[in-house]
Amino acid sequence: MPFVPRSALPALCLSLILPWSFCAHAADPAPQDKPSEDQPAPRQPLPERSQEEASALERQLPAQEQQQLQASGSSFLALWKPANTSEPKGVVIILPGAGESADWPQVVAPLRNKLPDTDWGSLSLTLPDMQSEAAQPRVVEAATPAPAETENTAKDASTEAKPIEQVAGGEADVADRVVAESTEEQVKADAERIFARIDSALAFAEQQNARSIVLLGHGTGAYWAARYLDEKQPSQVQKLVMVAARSPANGKPQLAELTPTLKLPTVDLFYVDKAAARKAALERLQASKRQKHSNFSQISLKALPGNNGAQQEQLFRRVRGWLNPQNAEG
Repeated sequence: MPFVPRSALPALCLSLILPWSFCAHAADPAPQDKPSEDQPAPRQPLPERSQEEASALERQLPAQEQQQLQASGSSFLALWKPANTSEPKGVVIILPGAGESADWPQVVAPLRNKLPDTDWGSLSLTLPDMQSEAAQPRVVEAATPAPAETENTAKDASTEAKPIEQVAGGEADVADRVVAESTEEQVKADAERIFARIDSALAFAEQQNARSIVLLGHGTGAYWAARYLDEKQPSQVQKLVMVAARSPANGKPQLAELTPTLKLPTVDLFYVDKAAARKAALERLQASKRQKHSNFSQISLKALPGNNGAQQEQLFRRVRGWLNPQNAEG
């Protein structure tokens, strides 16, 4: 082996290593994208809770009670029971409250099942989920800067603090405004979807040759019924019944602003046992008294804890007595 000076050893080693590294690099296959079939498919949107409950009712209830009505380009479930008489007085269209189905055991189901025996047909609607009541995105505040370690740094930080706080405050105001505008748009979209379903229900009731049509709302359903009548003023509807009425969290105007101006006879049934409900009912009553010609009346009810059957019967008798005053009983 020929003599190699020590100073030339590094260059010799490098000349031996480089060709092998280039060969190894050339031998490595180029990275390839994963086949498209390995990529997860986009998630389908979950069905609304109201759709799931309607599907469950379709499996449980007799087919002759089910009506698939059309609104906003899609169908929804309504539960129909004709009056048990040859001369029906009309149709009561029932709007359940938020989170309730068309056959909700409180108020909705008892009334829809019993009204046909009082010469009124009943049509209970499935209302869509309220997008305006979904959780709003949380606005994250800017992180607080670490305390300065020296006097100069502290002085610099205090000098810069004001513009930073102003920027953060401005961003919060913008975020609040964006959330408010988004919520307002969602409330408007909710109203349009609900109004479309009420329109469809009115058309169905007219097909039954109903002499009179009554809207009956429970909870927030009463709010949407009142708002529909205020904005649409349909000539087909003759009366409004509100049971334990309340406004949605983002509902504007509130019920106390809507009900006094309605031209048709309106009855407001509320439970006196709850202070909040009693206070809201008083506000609605006082607002109605400020109108020259008011068709607004109230009926107070008492909750009967532990006796749901008696409580539902009490409500039914009050509703029946108001719809058919000449046949009212006890």
